[in-house]
Amino acid sequence: MKKLLSTISLLFIVITLWSQPKEQMIKVLVAPDHTDWLYKPGETVKFNIRITKNNIPLQNANAYYELSYDMMPPLKKENVKLKNGELTINGSTMNIPGFMRCRVWTKHEDKTYSGYATAAFTPEDIKPTTTLPTDFEAFWEKAKSENSKIPIDSRLRLLPERCTGKVNVYEVNIQNYRIGSRLYGILCIPKAPGKYPAVLRVPGAGIRPYNGMIAEAEDGLITLEIGIHGVPVTMDPVIYNNLLYGGLNQYQYMNWDNRDEIYFKRVYIGCVRAADYIFSMDEFDGENLIVYGGSQGGALAIVTAALDPRIKGLVSFYPALCDLNGYVHDRAGGWPHLFRNSTESPEVLKQKTKNTPYYDVVNFARKIKVPGFYYLGYNDMTCPPTSMYSAYNTITAPKVLEIMEEAGHFSYPELWPKAKAWIYTHLQVNQ
Repeated sequence: MKKLLSTISLLFIVITLWSQPKEQMIKVLVAPDHTDWLYKPGETVKFNIRITKNNIPLQNANAYYELSYDMMPPLKKENVKLKNGELTINGSTMNIPGFMRCRVWTKHEDKTYSGYATAAFTPEDIKPTTTLPTDFEAFWEKAKSENSKIPIDSRLRLLPERCTGKVNVYEVNIQNYRIGSRLYGILCIPKAPGKYPAVLRVPGAGIRPYNGMIAEAEDGLITLEIGIHGVPVTMDPVIYNNLLYGGLNQYQYMNWDNRDEIYFKRVYIGCVRAADYIFSMDEFDGENLIVYGGSQGGALAIVTAALDPRIKGLVSFYPALCDLNGYVHDRAGGWPHLFRNSTESPEVLKQKTKNTPYYDVVNFARKIKVPGFYYLGYNDMTCPPTSMYSAYNTITAPKVLEIMEEAGHFSYPELWPKAKAWIYTHLQVNQ
């Protein structure tokens, strides 16, 4: 292996460092009493709590805990004292497949610390709440057909400062969704003449610049890392921050009451347009293309593979946008949690819940026909495990699932080499 931690690994280590809880003097450790965190419906789960200071149990610690189903209001809450820094809570059970979470808080020297753990009850049996619209395929085939009539009008700008001895790096932009609307990304192409397989990286949520997957291109891949917001991906970071709090503020909530104006329509179609561009390249081998991403990108990886039969495989880490209507059915729904604590009028709520199935990753997952590598964590409260399993369980194509039970909305560095190895194996690239 040329580089154990390539650009893929390094990028997600950065994400991990940003999203994982920081090390603190006081630790609140919570774990179910089954080592695999798995239970059968009707079986009682016990949660073991340990509060430490400098890794030594904190004597007479006061704590507050809540038990709840995944993202739902508390079933039980109580103040307790941990005389020796440890306590076992006799929890409850679930009579249906799902997840139960125990969250614990303690206060020490005027600062609050917390921890939590999530027990799984036969998650492989979780069924989605969303349904498949009868015109789902017709809706997206029409959208793709309309987009295919728009000239791709590709434009490349060499980025000399990012090029290496083996790879040329470009900012590329192509036309997407309507005349004059652009999609931007970082394209990396091996310099040596030849035909190469390709990887399309689709982005997680947010507004940011991108660096491109240079190390993978040095291994013999064409790589294209795209943004979704129609703005260049090499600008000063201050501009992205301005967009985050300006015109693109809370883009994930835009226009869900209008099926054809939902923000993600242009995004989903744009991912297919990015694949169109790769297939137009002389350097591409014309066949081997894998799409991957995490969170919002995990959702987009599934969506792209479902919409584009040319995709040969996908990697999806903790996918968002799964089973969006879950909260309407008193169950966890996926990011962006459209209906959690909703105060909208019944009319607006009805229209939104009618529109979401057209964009719900569950319904794209039903259409997946290619191999996939998937990952999730039970402690994820951004993309709740209930929602992710709702999508994963509908996939009938060959699939590999990696689980890190205690992980929240992040992955540990050990996972990314596995994902990279899976990609390289399917693209027949030597490491």
